[in-house]
Amino acid sequence: MRGAEALWNKRLTRFAMRATFGIMTAVAARPSDTMLHLAGELLLPLPEGALWWAAERVLVVSDLHLEKGSAYAARGQMLPPYDTGATLNLVERLCAALRPRTVISLGDSFHDRAAELRLPAPYAARIQALTGAHDWVWVEGNHDPDPPAHLGGRAAKVLRIGSLVFRHEPTGEAGEIAGHLHPAAKVKGRGRMVRRRCFASDGARLVMPAMGTFTGGLNVLDAAFAPLFPEGLMAFALGGERVFAVSAKSLVPDVAASRWRF
Repeated sequence: MRGAEALWNKRLTRFAMRATFGIMTAVAARPSDTMLHLAGELLLPLPEGALWWAAERVLVVSDLHLEKGSAYAARGQMLPPYDTGATLNLVERLCAALRPRTVISLGDSFHDRAAELRLPAPYAARIQALTGAHDWVWVEGNHDPDPPAHLGGRAAKVLRIGSLVFRHEPTGEAGEIAGHLHPAAKVKGRGRMVRRRCFASDGARLVMPAMGTFTGGLNVLDAAFAPLFPEGLMAFALGGERVFAVSAKSLVPDVAASRWRF
């Protein structure tokens, strides 16, 4: 079983493995086109799908959906039960490399209200170690409106730090950083289509990509994004070692009829 878990962890986290080496050097030397300016603050989107606010030493992660695999298994859909371990591997590496003062988990940290009860003890201990080492904030999500009872950290429905506001479901408020929609960018290049998780922003607000190993993505050209970005958006697509800025004209819808006009 341990061998199987190790194999799955390797497969499930392969999108982030290469980005971990020398991450502190990379943070200092990211190309300027990967930086985000929001409400007067300079933010760094990371290829792992997290957001780094260096001025406040705040790390933001979103939509971890821990224990999603076990939730599906309980309903008879047998998925490998290693998604939580793979997601925690990613969060632990980022925390070890960046040493944030505050970590904001931006809602849907757990896939459902019973996830904490299904959480294996070794995973619970790892989460407790993370929450004990940082000022850890669990922002309430629609999947997990109740904060975890025994895992440490503090809960908030909405969190405001300076000019930025953190919540799970986006409202379009200026300075808002939200999750929930799991944005993804589809781009045509070199004769093929590429689809990647992405950050979505118009310079006034930001929607984070889902970080959970088993989470999917909603195309940023879907109508759900239109009310949030009435003047259009820029996608920041996750690559293996960096984040790529993608202009609106380069984006491709999943279904032609779903595209909304900028």
